[in-house]
Amino acid sequence: MKNMFLIFERSCTWAAMLGACAMLALAAALGMFQILMRFVFEQPAEWTEVLIRFSLIWMVFLAIPAAFRQGAMVSVDVLYRWSPPRIRRVLDWVVSLAALALIGVIIWWGWDYAQRGGVQSMAGLESVSMFWAYLAMPVGGLFCVIGIIGNLIDPQRMELETAQ
Repeated sequence: MKNMFLIFERSCTWAAMLGACAMLALAAALGMFQILMRFVFEQPAEWTEVLIRFSLIWMVFLAIPAAFRQGAMVSVDVLYRWSPPRIRRVLDWVVSLAALALIGVIIWWGWDYAQRGGVQSMAGLESVSMFWAYLAMPVGGLFCVIGIIGNLIDPQRMELETAQ
């Protein structure tokens, strides 16, 4: 069961990171398009600004699960390093439960915020609802839950290994 979940978690984290990379590429491409249209053709495309912001929001919320999975979440590194192995495992649980509580709040209020924002439209893209921008919070939060549980089952300490 543990291995099945870890396989599921790896594929979910990979998909989320792929989405984050796609959103970064989209933001960069739209930024270049915006520069080209504004300064070369002197016909600014106002809608690109909104889509760049939209894609950067999605990029952030889709990349956070990879950081959680690699153990790069908030923790007290000094306390962790000085603790015996049993206490380290307790600290893993405390940090994971605190992170899950925070992500739970983000999912809950993010979904509420997305629903409330569904009646708004994006400035510059009046045909697109703000629901799609705000949906990044609960979707990213769900991926985070999977990453946090995966890190709790199979801890990785990427930030401790590379710390100076």
